[in-house]
Amino acid sequence: MEHLVKKALITGINGQDGSYLAEYLLSMGYEVHGIVRRHSVAENQNYRLEKNNLNSNIYTHYGDLNDYPSLVRVVSEILPDEIYNLGAMSHVRVSFDMPSYTIQTNSMGVLNMLEIYRTLCPTSKFYQASSSEMFGNSVDADGVQRLTTPMNPVSPYGCSKVLGYNLTRHYRHAYNLRACNGILFNHESPRRGSNFVTNKIIKGAVAIKKGIQNKLELGNMDSSRDWGHAKDYVRAMHMILNHDNPDDFIIATGETHTVRELCDVVFSKLGMNYKDFIVQNPKYMRPEELKYLKGDSTKSREILGWTPEYTFETMIDEMIQRWEQEL
Repeated sequence: MEHLVKKALITGINGQDGSYLAEYLLSMGYEVHGIVRRHSVAENQNYRLEKNNLNSNIYTHYGDLNDYPSLVRVVSEILPDEIYNLGAMSHVRVSFDMPSYTIQTNSMGVLNMLEIYRTLCPTSKFYQASSSEMFGNSVDADGVQRLTTPMNPVSPYGCSKVLGYNLTRHYRHAYNLRACNGILFNHESPRRGSNFVTNKIIKGAVAIKKGIQNKLELGNMDSSRDWGHAKDYVRAMHMILNHDNPDDFIIATGETHTVRELCDVVFSKLGMNYKDFIVQNPKYMRPEELKYLKGDSTKSREILGWTPEYTFETMIDEMIQRWEQEL
């Protein structure tokens, strides 16, 4: 691309990761564009961008990963140097209720973006947001998941992400494109939606502490996850995309905690015992559970030089502070 300022296009820019990535790229001097979907409540379209004072510094365009013409229009107008495909139906539990939409968005949506990338701006770079959910319950003998671990997803979301991952690899090899996958393990922040378990627990605990509610309903308390902070993970996205050779990388902390441990830490920080307030509700259980995730990010640390700045504890502290201020 013959211009001095790099242009980035982010699908899913109004999500947790999209808003942090936009912030990060702006700090590096990028011209940042994002695709937003039309909502009946207009304030929801750019909520995270407006809340974090990003709206006036970025360019947003209406579009949808399932609407090929809108994607062609946006990409042809911008001709971005870097494409970050973060848009997705991103809630694993909800994917069981909406399997067809999940596959359409997370698989066919990736194919749409790859085809447009290949035909309109093939010299650009393409990042696909892949997920640890692709591994399902496959774990290597040493208790971690790595790039060679078999992918046996246990949700429509995980299945859709495997296809997106493989399509990205295929387009890289077949058409010699700079297309990369970042397999990101769970990552949270104050911007996480409150129907995701981490923020649901933290918001609920603060609300209980303030007397706003008296119980918190959860699903499986014994699933283990490798939780990091979204800020650290969007840095990794940029590093992956700008590495000399297009490749696939795992981003993870290498630590795992159960939902029960998370409850214990959060409630303890607020001077309470989680056992007095947590109620298990079967409606929050998945039809097929993913029991354990723990990622091996050695390749990212050694090749990219990526290391997380947040710890499990500092991530939780920041999330608690948000709800203490807002509730």
